[in-house]
Amino acid sequence: MIEVKNNMLFVVKNSIVRKIWGNADTVLFIFAGAAAEFALNKAVDWLYFTGKLPADPIGRLFSTVSYSHAIIFSELNKANESIDKITSIHAAVEQSRNATIPDWAYRDVLYMLIHYSIASYELLERKLTPQEKEEVFNVFYRVGDRMHLKDLPQDYNQWEKSYAEHLKNDLERSRFTNDLFKQYKKHLGSFRYFILIEAQKLLVTKKVRKLLGFNKFSAMKFIIPIYKLSRIFKLDGFVKSIILPVEYKAQIKALDVA
Repeated sequence: MIEVKNNMLFVVKNSIVRKIWGNADTVLFIFAGAAAEFALNKAVDWLYFTGKLPADPIGRLFSTVSYSHAIIFSELNKANESIDKITSIHAAVEQSRNATIPDWAYRDVLYMLIHYSIASYELLERKLTPQEKEEVFNVFYRVGDRMHLKDLPQDYNQWEKSYAEHLKNDLERSRFTNDLFKQYKKHLGSFRYFILIEAQKLLVTKKVRKLLGFNKFSAMKFIIPIYKLSRIFKLDGFVKSIILPVEYKAQIKALDVA
C-alpha cells in the first residue's frame, strides 16, 4: 500500500482513480451498478430505519457517490475531515437505533466502490492494468482505514477474495430490494429506469445478476457505441439532457473534472 504524507493530496494528480472519477459518464455508471448491488445488501434496513432511502433513493445513493468524488479530489486534510464526518453521521444513526452497524456493512460499500469503479471504466474506456487496479483498491482502503474498519484486505488480490466472500454471504433479495427497485422506477420514470436496468446488466457480478433475475442481454451494448460516437461530435450533452433527471443535472455536470 502507498504511504500518504500530510502535505499530499488524498489522491495524487496522475492517479487512474482521478481519471475514473473525474468523468461524469463513468461516475454515473458507478452509481448505476452500486444501486443494484446496494439493494441486495443485508444491511440495507439501516437506511430504511432513517426513512431517507425509500423517500429519495436516487438522491441518497447519489450523495454517497458525491461524497466519494469530493474525497478523491480533496487535499488530504479535507478528505479526512469528510471521512470523519461520514463516520460521525453513522454513529448518530447507531445511537438513535441503539445498535451498531456491523463492520462488514461498511466494507461492503467500499467493495462496491472498488468493483464498480473498475467495471465502469473498463466498460466505457479500456481494461485497467494490475497496477491501476491496485491504485483503485489503495484509495478506498485508506478511506476504510480512516474509518477504523476491521479486517480490511491489504492488497487487491486479497480484496478479490474478500469481495467474493461478501457476494456469497452478505447479499439477499428481500422486501427492501423489491421496494427499492419500485422506488427507482417511481423517481426515474419508465424510460430512465429502463436505461438504469440495462446498464446494471453489464456491470454487476454473476451473483447479483442471478439474485435480481437479470438476463444476459442488454440493450446498452448497442447504446454505448452510439454514445461514444456522440462524445466525438460533442453531442453527449444533448444525450445526457434526455436521460438524466432535471434535478441532478447541475450535480452531474460538476462531476466532470478537467
